[in-house]
Amino acid sequence: MQILTIDVGAGTQDIFLYDSRFDLENGFQASMPTVVSGFYHKISNPALITLPLFVLMGFLASGGGISKSIYETLNLWLGGFRSGLGIATVVGCTAFGTVCGSSLVTAAVFARISAPEMRRQGYDKRLAYAICASAGAIGMLIPPSMLAIVYGMLSGVSIGKLLMAGVAPGVLLALFFSVTIMIIGRLRPSSMKVQGLTSATWSKRFRSLGSWWPIYLVAASIFGGIYGGIFSPSEASAVAAFVLFVVFLLRVVTSESSGQRRDMMRELWGSFGATATTSALIFLVLGGATVFSQFLVLTGVTNQLSNFVKGLGLHPTVLVVVFCFVYLVLGCFLDSVSMLCVTIPVFNPIVNAAGVDPIWYATVVIVAIEIGLITPPVGLNLFSTKGAAEPDVTLEDIIGGVFPFFIAFMALLVFLLSFPSVSTFLPSYVG
Repeated sequence: MQILTIDVGAGTQDIFLYDSRFDLENGFQASMPTVVSGFYHKISNPALITLPLFVLMGFLASGGGISKSIYETLNLWLGGFRSGLGIATVVGCTAFGTVCGSSLVTAAVFARISAPEMRRQGYDKRLAYAICASAGAIGMLIPPSMLAIVYGMLSGVSIGKLLMAGVAPGVLLALFFSVTIMIIGRLRPSSMKVQGLTSATWSKRFRSLGSWWPIYLVAASIFGGIYGGIFSPSEASAVAAFVLFVVFLLRVVTSESSGQRRDMMRELWGSFGATATTSALIFLVLGGATVFSQFLVLTGVTNQLSNFVKGLGLHPTVLVVVFCFVYLVLGCFLDSVSMLCVTIPVFNPIVNAAGVDPIWYATVVIVAIEIGLITPPVGLNLFSTKGAAEPDVTLEDIIGGVFPFFIAFMALLVFLLSFPSVSTFLPSYVG
């Protein structure tokens, strides 16, 4: 028996090698220490506490009335012109992403809150729900991003830098989506037969910003803690989750009726249960991905593929473009976490050998994967939005409306490929 030490992302792991002359049964038994050891070391990593905390933040934010406050405020500011409600939804999804971190939750929440209001004011149902499905993807770019955390855990790249790298692309995506909505309003006015535009005094608009105080606290906890070196990503997630927990309790205490308080307490306990279920599923996938990665190393597939690609002599940027195309295709059939788990063990050694900036590459990959959230047949944001939509809205309606936003998403991807500094500027200030 020999022992091989390999890199498993957040450290090293010993792999037990057995004589190749063993038969199939003995070989299976010999592999069990590798499976158990690799799985355990991955899911027992203390840094993984960030994942359930950010998942809990998403459930607390969606049930604590924060999303409704965001949309009502933005409606006062942007509801006075034709494209205003659509842009308010995009900005609302961006703001909600700072306290959520989940694209699916963001899309579902705003499909319940903003899409019916857009339809009431004259938006076509396809456009209204397509905006929610597409803008929900911003929640996975703006910190806290569960996808960035998963990527960091699988690759060993700094999670703090990955979180900061998503800020500029997230803001740019919100801008691209807003411009797309304005263009749609100009080219297809029939899709925005807006009536009864919202008007409000400036004093009322500024007063409404006070309802955003939970977002200010959470953003200060995450951005200030990580960017200022006060908190690690794990500590910042714990502080932010505690802030949202206190906000939820305050809303329970200030509820108008005992029945409403009981309902909110049931929702609070439900949030804990949903967090445990979701986190357990993610941990299971991460552990399985680690085992998959170790067996790839043992079989030599990674080294052979890496040598083959290097032999092609591709420019590093061309290599990243090729991998982006692979992610776009995979996005039609796999969910985001599964794509990372399957591809990181194979792709990352290749891009590292090519000298590609790991932060830039990670950001480009996350954006390419996010595009998969709105591409059929397995676009999870499409199904999440459909689940929260009104009865007369079909999945085909939502799919038919997301194409302009797919183009905007692709424009962002090209922009990031052309200007890497967009995603590497902020992370360069994180220690």
